[in-house]
Amino acid sequence: MFLRYESFREYIRFYPVNTVVLALLAAAHAGFALYAWMTGTPAWALKQEYGGFLLVREADIIPEYWRYITSVFLHADFGHLLFNAFAIFVFAPPLERALGSFRYAALFLFSGIMGNIFTNFYAGPVASVGASGAVYGVFGAYVFYMLFRRGALDFASKRTLQTMLIVGVLYSIAIPQINYFAHLGGFVGGLVMNALYTWVLHGRTR
Repeated sequence: MFLRYESFREYIRFYPVNTVVLALLAAAHAGFALYAWMTGTPAWALKQEYGGFLLVREADIIPEYWRYITSVFLHADFGHLLFNAFAIFVFAPPLERALGSFRYAALFLFSGIMGNIFTNFYAGPVASVGASGAVYGVFGAYVFYMLFRRGALDFASKRTLQTMLIVGVLYSIAIPQINYFAHLGGFVGGLVMNALYTWVLHGRTR
């Protein structure tokens, strides 16, 4: 299920939203890198100013609403981008096929926004970027299938997802810089959205 055998053209045709997301992530990272090189300003500072999710509770500064979305498409460094882009490239395609492109796009964005909403409750100054919330939203959508549509995933795929979630939780706890509030919020967002898709649009039958 999570092994990608498609050619480049097939991937674009089968997963158009995923293709656009990956292109936006790469373009945003390359654009800020170029702008940083041209201006001599650190890329991280530029991302904070022009799209990152910023919250300073002591000064009662609440981020502009557009940052709830733009921050999802920015990453701290190339390693951060590579990790999230790989997860999106490998794990998200089956979900886009299952939900349809429009519903998948809505779930992806909603999960990213929910990650930032949860971040908004962080007890201290926050500067956050990354698609991790949306990635965990994808995992949350699959967990819904695992819990309530058990025949939707094969055994190997379930084991892979369980392993990824365990590693993700340990990774989130072990590294201080990780915004685990974004992970949790995105996970909840994806699970809830898939529940709404299934129970509201298609009824509660199993």
